[in-house]
Amino acid sequence: MKTAIRSSTPLDEGAFRHEALFYSGTDEFVARASALIRESAEAEEPFLVVVSSAKIDLLRSELKGHGGEVRFADMAEVGRNPARIIPAWQEFVAHHAGSGHRFRGIGEPIWAGRSRDELVECERHEALLNLAFAGTPAWWLVCPYDLESLDAAVLEEAQRNHPSLLEVTGAKPSSRYRGFEHIGRPYDAPLPEPPGPTADLPLGSHRLDEVRTFVGRHATGYGLAESRAYDLVFSVNELATNTKRHANGTGAVRMWADGNTVVCEVSDEGRISDPLIGRVRPELDQEGGFGLWLVTHLCDLVQVRTFPHGSVVRLHLSRG
Repeated sequence: MKTAIRSSTPLDEGAFRHEALFYSGTDEFVARASALIRESAEAEEPFLVVVSSAKIDLLRSELKGHGGEVRFADMAEVGRNPARIIPAWQEFVAHHAGSGHRFRGIGEPIWAGRSRDELVECERHEALLNLAFAGTPAWWLVCPYDLESLDAAVLEEAQRNHPSLLEVTGAKPSSRYRGFEHIGRPYDAPLPEPPGPTADLPLGSHRLDEVRTFVGRHATGYGLAESRAYDLVFSVNELATNTKRHANGTGAVRMWADGNTVVCEVSDEGRISDPLIGRVRPELDQEGGFGLWLVTHLCDLVQVRTFPHGSVVRLHLSRG
């Protein structure tokens, strides 16, 4: 039996609409997502669905070619590093903004198999979506959450990161939504301590070539392939260059292995004020911001934190 779903009000022509959709199990997901896609197809609205490859197959089977202008992308590829998801949506918005049509999307960045670190960055991504698309052409993004596989804390955080919730009977405001004031603050969520010994190098007393040699030696020593070690060396060089340029050269690099992941952290006394840095493509005439953009696209996970004493950027690369 198909599950009907409708919005209680039409799309606000002047605002980004960002809603969490809670569902129970795969069958309900397929029923509700396909209903949204069909509704969009009837209105001739472009639609982008970014979910797992398994759910893409199920939706294609359910729609039987009647999904209108729907496109699919595998979230495991688009959002392996959650900081890369906003640029994907920005490309979609830019492509359709001048078409004269409304457009919609479904994106599921959070699933039960995400690591602890990935989950935190996914939740940060969900909050930053509201900031990234404030003032853009109006469009509608629905973010599904599986009630059967996700922890209660994750579902509560979803309510805080989405202005509204999409139920079978329609949309309603989320009473827990934090709002822009919270989203725009420096992000200071604590980072877990390394599980074991670390290799440490102070930046103030070492040249950049010495930093690169240190990172490359330990990256391969921890088991990274040569090409991935190069990605890490390049990334740390970008961050260390910024530290020497903007933070008086003070700071440190430390590295360690955590399961199948090699982690490298660059810390200094500088402050990172832009909450979207690394998650939004810098303008060509912009001063700064390119380093973290490049790093985000080279590493599997990037964690950016700003504390009263300075900032930390933690890079993760898989050995697999």
